[in-house]
Amino acid sequence: MSQYYLFQDTRKCIGCHACEVQCKTNKELPPTAKPCQIVQVGPKMVGGLPRTSFVFMPCFHCEKPWCVDACPTGAMQKRESDGIVFVEADKCVGCKACIRACPWGAPQWNALSRKVVKCDYCKDRIDEGLQPACVTVCITHCLQFGKAEQMPQVRRERHARAVAAPEDSAF
Repeated sequence: MSQYYLFQDTRKCIGCHACEVQCKTNKELPPTAKPCQIVQVGPKMVGGLPRTSFVFMPCFHCEKPWCVDACPTGAMQKRESDGIVFVEADKCVGCKACIRACPWGAPQWNALSRKVVKCDYCKDRIDEGLQPACVTVCITHCLQFGKAEQMPQVRRERHARAVAAPEDSAF
């Protein structure tokens, strides 16, 4: 697993897609390639009211990424230093083997470059001490990024706030 974790508080997400847009802008991608995406769940009836939830889907940076194993050229790689899975664009021949191998649909086809792209947590930004582009534009601050060991604390704090002031959650 990556030493980093991107956490989404689904109760705060309004499905604005700013994270998707910023990702595409940061990586100069066409509309069809979505290294991260918001998936709408619902609407469904909860307490007699229609509710919709939004789930942020980036790459999960697997411990044993199938996409890396499937890549015949070594373009899909996993950094030893932090576990981030990324595409070395110069080595990608566009065979799409990684796309077929990933059960989560993380690798995406970039029709303009005719190569694969995927969420790499904006590793260039992380290397500079910055947050991933998607996190920086989240208007509800539902996306949080950090070291994996920090995220259980984020979850505990979120749960404590929910218990103190319960809300009618969408799901």
